[in-house]
Amino acid sequence: MRMEVIMGDKMKILLISSLIVLASCAHHKDVRPKADGKHEIKILGESKQELARNAMKQANHYCEEDKKRAAIVSEKVTFVGQGSEDSYVKAKAVTKAVKAVGGSAYVFGGEKEKNAGGIGVLGGQAADAYLGDGYQMHMVFVCK
Repeated sequence: MRMEVIMGDKMKILLISSLIVLASCAHHKDVRPKADGKHEIKILGESKQELARNAMKQANHYCEEDKKRAAIVSEKVTFVGQGSEDSYVKAKAVTKAVKAVGGSAYVFGGEKEKNAGGIGVLGGQAADAYLGDGYQMHMVFVCK
């Protein structure tokens, strides 16, 4: 038995409006506004570069609401992963390589290669998930 749901125009407009509001907030979900004008962002990520890009993107998006740009007051990146930072960086590189090679074998290989490639991708994803996010950034910024 097949069921279909038909929404009225008002319901569609409400749904679309809600999605737009939620999507606009998601661009700076980690910003913590402060009364003194110095706002904070605390985020986790896989790499220092990823954190820097993500934090600035969120800060600028937050400030753009007032037609301003973010100016960094301070920022600090801390390694929070398990083990040594060097081991973490090497392990992340290996998981990315395993996923890439496995994906290539899965897409371009024969039947045996596809099976091995699929296992490689899954293994790489599992190892990557186990390693998690190894860095935390704390940024303080103002809108100017």
